[in-house]
Amino acid sequence: MLTLILTAALAFAQPDWTWSLYEADGSVVLANEIPDTPQLRATLECQPGSGVTKIALYGPGAPGMATLTAGGATAATAAERAQGDRLEMALRTDHPVFQALAAEGQLGVRIGDQTRTVELTAQGLSLLRRFAQRCGG
Repeated sequence: MLTLILTAALAFAQPDWTWSLYEADGSVVLANEIPDTPQLRATLECQPGSGVTKIALYGPGAPGMATLTAGGATAATAAERAQGDRLEMALRTDHPVFQALAAEGQLGVRIGDQTRTVELTAQGLSLLRRFAQRCGG
């Protein structure tokens, strides 16, 4: 019984991270977030039809040259400090890394000796495909 109570308490205490798609003020944003809170792990943002995605990672990390990997594809881009704890990188939607991300749902980001992974759930992949359709140039 105690195990059941602890399991339920832990499940309740764990935040429910989800992927959400927003379109407002001329931008399309795919966000990995805890709904109705300011907590974000990652966002992808674009201007519709631009063909360029701005990827942002939230949390500690230093700016520098970033290596993005998905599937067997790799891209190098600058990771720049934006507001607060946000690092931003640009990637074209027609780049093989973006295409592999849309197919497989996993993106590795290495900056210096730090590596972070962005993973999309099945629901997140579906939203990413809609995002790509709106953003593609």
